[in-house]
Order: sequence, then C-alpha cells, then structure tokens
Amino acid sequence: MFDLLFLAAIALSWNYWALLIAVLLIQFSSNISHGPLQGLIPDLVPEDQRGRASAIKSVLELLPIILVGLTIAKMVGAGHLDWAIFATGAALFMVTIITVLFVKETPLQKKPATPFWPPMLRVLGMLAGIVIGAVAGLLGGGLVGGLAGLITLSFAGKTTAVAVGVGVGGGVAMIVAVIAGVWAGALATLGRGARHRASFTWWIVNRLMFLAAATSLQGSIFYFVIYAFKLTDQAAASLTGTLTTVIGIFILLTALASGWLADRVGCKRLVGLSGVMAAVGNFLLLSTIWVPNLAMIYLSGTIIGLATGLFMTANWALGTDLVPADEAGRYLGISNLAGAGAGIVGAGIGGLIADYLNSYRPGLGYFAIFASFAVLFALSTVSLLGVRQAEK
Repeated sequence: MFDLLFLAAIALSWNYWALLIAVLLIQFSSNISHGPLQGLIPDLVPEDQRGRASAIKSVLELLPIILVGLTIAKMVGAGHLDWAIFATGAALFMVTIITVLFVKETPLQKKPATPFWPPMLRVLGMLAGIVIGAVAGLLGGGLVGGLAGLITLSFAGKTTAVAVGVGVGGGVAMIVAVIAGVWAGALATLGRGARHRASFTWWIVNRLMFLAAATSLQGSIFYFVIYAFKLTDQAAASLTGTLTTVIGIFILLTALASGWLADRVGCKRLVGLSGVMAAVGNFLLLSTIWVPNLAMIYLSGTIIGLATGLFMTANWALGTDLVPADEAGRYLGISNLAGAGAGIVGAGIGGLIADYLNSYRPGLGYFAIFASFAVLFALSTVSLLGVRQAEK
C-alpha cells in the first residue's frame, strides 16, 4: 500500500529532488516485503518441489518485463511518461495486495525468543558490507587499472593507455566489489554463521555477479540503442520496449522448463550453464558496438534471456536448499545483498566507466562495460566452486 502511495508521488514529481525523495521512499517500502516474501517458499513448499515452486515464482516476477515492453515503453514512446509508470505499476501493486490475502501460512506456536532489535541492527552490517565492497573494488580496480595503463603506455600513446587503464580497472573494481561486499556483509550479519555456511555466502556472490551484469545491461541498453542507431529518446524507448518483450518471452520459456529440470538434473548445473550462456550472449553484443546490427542485438538478447530464465529459477531453488529450515526468512533476506548491490556494482561503477570512455571515443565505454558484464557472467559460474549443496 505504501508502494502505491509513493508510486503516485513519482508520477506527480515536479522537480529532480521531489523525484529523488519519492524513489527513495518506494525503495524503502518495497524492500520491507522482500525478506518475508522470500521465506515463504521454504516455509510452505516441500523440499522436493522447490524447483517447480521457484519456477512459478520466477515466471510471476518476470511477467512485468513483458508488460513493460507492451505497455510502459509504448506509452513513453507516445510521450505519456508520468501516467504510464503510475497506471501500470498501480495495477501490479493491486494484484499483489489481493493475492497476498490468499496466502495461508501456519502461525508460530510460541513467541520468538530472539530479541527484535539485534536483527534490525544487522541491516547496518549489510550496508557496511556494500560500502566496504564498493571502496575495496575502487581501490583494487584503480591499482590494477593503473598498472595496465602503465604497461600499455610502453606500447601505445597516452590516450590509449588511459582508456585501457580505466576499462580494465573498472572491470576489476566490479569483481572485487562483489566478492568483498558480499563477504563483508555476510560476516557482519551472520557472524560465525557466514564461515560455517560458506556455500550460502558463495551462492550470494554467484547471484550478485549475475544480477549485477543482467540488471545493468538492461539499464544501459536504452542508451546504447540511442548511440548505435542515432534515435530520439522516444523512438529508443519504443525499440527498447520491443527488445525487452522479446527477451522477456524467452526468459519465461526457460523459467518454466528450468523448474522441472532443476528437480531432476540439479540446480547447480543449471545455474552454471546460465552463466556461460549469458557470457556468450554478451560477447556477441560486443560485435554490434562498432557495426550496429539489430538482428545481432536480438540474437544476443535472446541468448541472454534464455540464460536469465534458467538462472532466476535454478539459482533461487539452489538458495532455498542451502538455508537452515528454521531461519529461512533471515538467511534469504540477507540475499538482498545481491539485489541492493547489483545497481551499485553494475550501474554505479559501470555507468561512470561508460561515460568517461565514451568521451574519449564514442562506443568505447559501451565496449568496456559490456565486456565487463560478460566477464561477470562467466565468473558467476566459477563462483559455484565454493557452493557445496551437501552443506545442509
């Protein structure tokens, strides 16, 4: 209900600061529901059916991607930005409010013994983890990027050396920020439990690497389309909406199938496959930067969509297998490190890299961040080496 109120505030914003406050408020209100919602699958679903339950969860979360392409993007293309956001979002929130009334959860038989405020203070630990990760990433990326620039300077000019240094440094910064941020946040919130359940922490690393690349790629494709095809904002919004719809359809197809597969061939294998597929799709996207090709963009988006559908279902089912049954809400709530950190890592670091390098040479910034996203996809698969499903 608060989301609905703050969504209206976004639609009615009269300047930048009013919009910023409204966006912060809706982030606050929507995140209140994430922890309790994420605990429902292990609370209500038998263990041997969690793959299928995660598939249903993924499908219902991914349907808005198609709705955005069919509704908001088209309305934005026609110049109706404010009410496009409000009308579509309000409809989704009303469905949320109605459906949650039908969830029948068995209440606790006795009052929880854990004090209320200590867990709330752990939220500060999650925030500290994200900040530590971002700082560590920037420092590590700056060091590696500086060394790469100095090495390149010996073979090329100053401009090329700076471009290489910034590109390499930015990619390293994202990787370090993910690993350092997740582990710092997990240690701050779980304490010894983070080491005892290292598989769970590496699962969050895997989730953050994939989501950082996927969500940041989705956010940057609009600006890339403007650059590649020299379109107006409204035309780019319409084209991006069509592309988003196509990708969303393929995400849904694999999300449905992956739930059935996850219960039979194993979640970890599907998660690993999704990282490899997304990396391949992202590398194909690199070929369209210097020679724009809409068909190749659709092919790349299709592959990434298929990979994302596999990931969204299999990754969540894997996570529900790793958490302790009596603390599912607490542990899966901590997985919000991946959701909250994705924008900071991908858009926060990647966006700065893209803007800076594009000022050197148009398209160079997109090449750097798309290559970095491909590496993050690939490393998400590598991070599964730290996940042991038998840890339960």
